[in-house]
Amino acid sequence: MYTYRFTTASQRETEELGERFSAYLDPGTVVAMYGDLGAGKTAFTRGVLRGLGYDCTVSSPTFAIVNEYRGGRLDLAHFDMYRISSEDELYGTGFYDYLDGTMTVFMEWSENVPFAVDEDAVKVRIEHGEGDIRIIEIDFQKEIEI
Repeated sequence: MYTYRFTTASQRETEELGERFSAYLDPGTVVAMYGDLGAGKTAFTRGVLRGLGYDCTVSSPTFAIVNEYRGGRLDLAHFDMYRISSEDELYGTGFYDYLDGTMTVFMEWSENVPFAVDEDAVKVRIEHGEGDIRIIEIDFQKEIEI
């Protein structure tokens, strides 16, 4: 496992980091995202989607639980686990159906579902710094150059 650490100074820079990171994703990759409210999880995902060729509005799927994006370089399922507190609830969302290796899966609020985060998952931790600064740490199974 490799750990990479980045600092961004704006939402735009967080999105740009996500866009560059998208080049390293494959079908079946699961990305577990961690961070407080407003940390930049959705901004990072928005950048990833742009990097995958999507030109659409991207918002956190807080109430829908999952938003699907199809037709880019990779199909992506974007989950928000904020309101999920048990494996039964997670099962009811259809989450496990997305782990068939055909879609890339992004999970916001992964700290709420530790039982669903496989040890091979990419882990993205985003922390608030001073002002608009974000500290972004990525644990990944392979070497990347962003």
